[in-house]
Amino acid sequence: MFLWGTATASYQIEGAVAEDGRGPSVWDTFSHTPHKTRDGHTGDVACDHYHRYAEDVALMAGLGVGAYRFSISWPRVLPTGRGRVNQAGLDFYDRLVDALHEKGITPVPTLFHWDLPQALEDEGGWLDRDTSRYFADYAAVVADRLADRVSMWITLNEPFVHMVYGYALGMHAPGRTLMLGALPVAHHQLLGHGLATQALRAAGARDVLITNNCTPVWPASDSEQDLAAAEAYDILHNRLFNDPVLTGAYPDLSAYGVELPVKSGDLETIAQPLDGLGVNYYMPTRISGAGGGDLPFEFEPISGYPMTAFGWPVVPGGLRELLESLTVRYGDALPPVYVTENGCSYDGLDDQERIAYLDGHIRAMREADADVRGYFVWSLLDNFEWAEGYHQRFGLVHVDFQTQRRTPKASYHWFADYLKDQSTDT
Repeated sequence: MFLWGTATASYQIEGAVAEDGRGPSVWDTFSHTPHKTRDGHTGDVACDHYHRYAEDVALMAGLGVGAYRFSISWPRVLPTGRGRVNQAGLDFYDRLVDALHEKGITPVPTLFHWDLPQALEDEGGWLDRDTSRYFADYAAVVADRLADRVSMWITLNEPFVHMVYGYALGMHAPGRTLMLGALPVAHHQLLGHGLATQALRAAGARDVLITNNCTPVWPASDSEQDLAAAEAYDILHNRLFNDPVLTGAYPDLSAYGVELPVKSGDLETIAQPLDGLGVNYYMPTRISGAGGGDLPFEFEPISGYPMTAFGWPVVPGGLRELLESLTVRYGDALPPVYVTENGCSYDGLDDQERIAYLDGHIRAMREADADVRGYFVWSLLDNFEWAEGYHQRFGLVHVDFQTQRRTPKASYHWFADYLKDQSTDT
């Protein structure tokens, strides 16, 4: 059965950052550091989903989705990332999962969507190999409570983005600026994924996925220099995170002049069999080799397409290209694919641009010669959009962040009608 759903992330919607025993995350620290987020916005309250989850589940039921992809806050469950379990935190996810089942909605939790416990970051974060083991321990704790009612799990969300924005460029938490020195973060996240997959299987999980942010890479020209630069970027963005989980080997990183801290047995652990690959798609990336700097590529603008409020090009055909290229590249090694995020930022309640965006991307997905089993709209709610604070609105539902009033947008009603048509389509 095809899964139609919507998606959110814990720090972006939950709020209640200091309630019921939750510990601080790197995003609490980062957003409270001056000049790190736009207008100093924080996720302290966000959408107050921690207290309003029942209302939000009702909105999902009204939408007609069959699945809800949410993330679990690691510091809400383990305030220092390891050791003492915060039962009150687990109780919240217990209530959420039960509420979803009551409405016939399949819960699809993601274990890590960037909100690492600050205590672990203080010990090195994802630069420290031990964090991989702590992540598996955390997975076991959550699965012990929820696996009797949750069959589909996602380990990591977009490890590429977390590595680059969080550890290489400092644009996201934890705000480190290590450039190529951040590459060990890739290996330790993937090792954590493999260990967590083992823990989830041991707890009876039926379906385990990882979600990678993927992008078609377009060379700026047919020149040898631009083609080589595009290949180098494809390795960094796509293959560094897809190859090891699907083929058990890393791609050639010689263009970057670094080696990953791989130990004996690591690749076998990372390449645990998967039941699906989560793919988040927003736009293609255009690359040239004209930079001549520390990196073997340079980003180029993509013109000739509409732009979202975030300034991202709207390229539905890029999703079809991506799905088909994954199918060709990995062949029988590729499990079924789930589009675990796809969406756009636009203002206003009568968001016709979002309707056109979703319609175009869903059509492109359905046209793709690929085994796609699900599609999740990002996002259910307007929320805390990381370093952009509350300035980018990705939701099907408008949130007034002063009153917390939820108002379904035109796109919400369009998607609800679309899903009704799918349910009656014979």
